[in-house]
Amino acid sequence: MRLVPWKPDDLARRLDDVVAVYGEAMGYRPELMEARRGIIATHVRRSGFRAVATLTTEGQLAGFGYGYVSGAGQWWHDQVRSALSEEHRKRWLTDCFEVVELHVRPAAQGHGVGARQLRALLGMAPGATTLLSTPEADEQKSRAWRLYRSFGFVDVLRHFRFPGDERAFAVLGRDLPLAAPSGE
Repeated sequence: MRLVPWKPDDLARRLDDVVAVYGEAMGYRPELMEARRGIIATHVRRSGFRAVATLTTEGQLAGFGYGYVSGAGQWWHDQVRSALSEEHRKRWLTDCFEVVELHVRPAAQGHGVGARQLRALLGMAPGATTLLSTPEADEQKSRAWRLYRSFGFVDVLRHFRFPGDERAFAVLGRDLPLAAPSGE
């Protein structure tokens, strides 16, 4: 497998594959994916958009991740902002890169694909901080949680509920830039 940076048009060209990986990784029903397709298509035009993809030797999409500069007027940003104290708003949202999606097909999970994608994405990220949200889970059992903690993400909000989703989420953050791994 190889990790490649993606420009907005690269992701847009592979939108069907991106939506399929997203649905598989999140366990969502296919009918929910159509709405996601439109949302993802608008994200590629956001300021500071950065994306990475992991491709198999046959060129199939094994995983992807993307984000952009978080700002007022964006749904996620505004939801999180409303739940933070003024101090935390200044700390986390003033110059923030939002990791919007980071997914790996279930068959490719457990092989470091997510970690390579996250490292590459954060290495390209503009901003002083980065935030992401992830469903609440047992931190010891969840691969996503172990990944985020290994990258130094800390709790910003816990047990947060976004409108339209019955699940509780955690909002996690860390400072940027991302330090180079040991030995580099």
